[in-house]
Amino acid sequence: MAKIIQTENTGVINIIGNGTKITGNIETSGDIRIDGTLIGNIETQGRIVIGETGLIQGKVKCLNSDISGQVKGEISVKELLSLKSTANIQGDISTNKLAIEPNAIFTGFCNMGGDNIIDNNQEE
Repeated sequence: MAKIIQTENTGVINIIGNGTKITGNIETSGDIRIDGTLIGNIETQGRIVIGETGLIQGKVKCLNSDISGQVKGEISVKELLSLKSTANIQGDISTNKLAIEPNAIFTGFCNMGGDNIIDNNQEE
């Protein structure tokens, strides 16, 4: 029987397991953990956790994020972005607070502070 983990946001944590590949965009109001592959954008009002086997090729937009896997694309985090030692980021970051562990790889530009958060809905 599956166990449902409750959170304050919406009550459910979404999980994309290792070996799963999704092509398309994901929008949710709750937390999500990705251990598989997402080819597309992801947006949530909650936390995104990308496990060591997780890969996202697209834009990431969320409240908080812990990244141990790979992201190839733009990352926008309203509060805290934490890059673990196994993280590999290729793209620009916009966040209020940033924590980077030794051995994490980050290639791109970083904007920090409340006014610098990337709004993916703005026209350039």
